[in-house]
Amino acid sequence: MTAGQRVVVVGASLAGVNAVHGLRAAGFAGRVSVVGAEPHVPYDRPPLSKQSLLGTEPRALDVHDDAEWLLGRRAMSVDLASRVVELDGGAGLGFDGLVIATGAEAVRPPWRDVVALRTLDDCRALRAALDGGAGHVVVVGAGFVGAEVAASCRAQGVAVTVADELDLPLARSCGPLVGEVLAALHREHGARLELGVKVAAVHEGGRAGRHEVELADGRVLAADVVVAGLGACPATGWLSGSGLALDDGVLCDETLLAAPGVVAAGDVCRRPSRAFGTSLRVEHWTNAVEQGEYAGRRLHAALSGGPAPEPFDAVPYLWTEQYGHTVQMFGCPEPGDEIHVVHGDPAARRFAAVHVRGGVVRAVTGMDCPARVRRLRPLVAGAQRWTTSATGTETTCWNR
Repeated sequence: MTAGQRVVVVGASLAGVNAVHGLRAAGFAGRVSVVGAEPHVPYDRPPLSKQSLLGTEPRALDVHDDAEWLLGRRAMSVDLASRVVELDGGAGLGFDGLVIATGAEAVRPPWRDVVALRTLDDCRALRAALDGGAGHVVVVGAGFVGAEVAASCRAQGVAVTVADELDLPLARSCGPLVGEVLAALHREHGARLELGVKVAAVHEGGRAGRHEVELADGRVLAADVVVAGLGACPATGWLSGSGLALDDGVLCDETLLAAPGVVAAGDVCRRPSRAFGTSLRVEHWTNAVEQGEYAGRRLHAALSGGPAPEPFDAVPYLWTEQYGHTVQMFGCPEPGDEIHVVHGDPAARRFAAVHVRGGVVRAVTGMDCPARVRRLRPLVAGAQRWTTSATGTETTCWNR
């Protein structure tokens, strides 16, 4: 039924690769063309701030051989009426179905000669700078990328300072309990943390030819390399004027449909969440895998006239590895949550905790307790009311 149709996947990303898997698994028999802005074979991105900075190249993703891979090409626009994606150089790709999987782009500040780690080429450039004898690295931003880069630098014996306007690492993503534990861990391993202060500017040609990182309180940090870990924004510039609804991502319905015959998946996708009563855009590996595969199946249903799958409403999941410890999080923590430690001890860096808001469990966080954190996930997925006996264990209110 779909043999004569063509699907264009824009984004040779984790979500894009898994969308192809989802299409084929659902029975799509037509042509699939994948457009990727990077020239590299699709690769796993999380190691870029960790193992790849220590010298291990990221693994290539498992791609379908029966898809057409147009790598090193950039989508410039899409015309939904004529069903054509315009590429750089003026070429156009006609489509029956479209998958938007362009992911997110690193926020790159206006300062010159600052590394913003997002791509394999970014990673190689930073690794070359570290291998070239960088004595001191300043990381601007203590989110996932910034904190992981700092840990990788310390693993190589490179002095590192992390500056962030927030008071704790990963405070927005994982909450203050995880932030306090990670701050202590970084300091224990020799990283200097300058928290609660903004970076005002980065100047070239400081002392001994290095950069000077100027803080808002007037202090200056000397650096051989400056890394900007300032987060990412969805890559939707090429969709301007397309008629698609854009608001910090491509707005989709509960089945990831953005328009007839158009789906979005991964970092670029914003979709409604029944579990949390809001819209979510999640930037993490597991979300890209799950949404990509689902989007492929959803698009096949749209093209073949089959029934749509059940709405996509997975609980957000993320993790980070720093100094040999693994932090995990399910759900959506927010400032002001009541945090209950239900297993272990944060001081021992082995614990699991629930985040309660309005009497309901909204997130689970933990360090080096993967089985325990997974067992608590249903409390978040079911938006369960919190009681001290909900986990069947003795609990401690961390922020009482």
